Amino acid sequence: MKIYTKTGDQGETSLLGGKRVFKNCVEMEAIGEVDELNSSIGLLVSHLASNFAEEKKDLQKIQNKLFDLGSNLAAVQTDLVEVPQIKDSDLDFLEMHIDKMTEKLAELTQFILPGGSIGASLAFQARAVCRRAERVVTKLDQHYELDENIPKYLNRLSDYLFTLARHFNRQEKVDEITWQK
Repeated sequence: MKIYTKTGDQGETSLLGGKRVFKNCVEMEAIGEVDELNSSIGLLVSHLASNFAEEKKDLQKIQNKLFDLGSNLAAVQTDLVEVPQIKDSDLDFLEMHIDKMTEKLAELTQFILPGGSIGASLAFQARAVCRRAERVVTKLDQHYELDENIPKYLNRLSDYLFTLARHFNRQEKVDEITWQK
């Protein structure tokens, strides 16, 4: 099977179910942001040292969930029901890991600058991409009623990535730099 189809050469593409849309419509913008987020997480995973095997496994689970989330976005204008859903248990997974990491972190009393170790820096970057994806998905939700767990998942994921960045800095003994007003 060839990777190119030439069907998008005029600026259109297909959503799930076959509906043709312009590549710059809000649905495709949201799908693209989630795809970029997934790629950012993949970059993060590829830079993690072997001692972060559990975190890699968790991040790859999240990447799979982002594919599920993207398929929901691609099906927003269809009656498809066999699309994998974002479940409450997926939110619970993120919250459990946030809580587990937070237990070992210093209490946040002021803003910290994104950065530190390579893993932390890439997690902070992925968080920023996640926030952008969340903004575009919110815009899509204003046009089409999305499952309520979709924006919740992105919101919780950005918190997870922020906490993960702090976790990486702690594990690698890199001090957090606070915002100097």
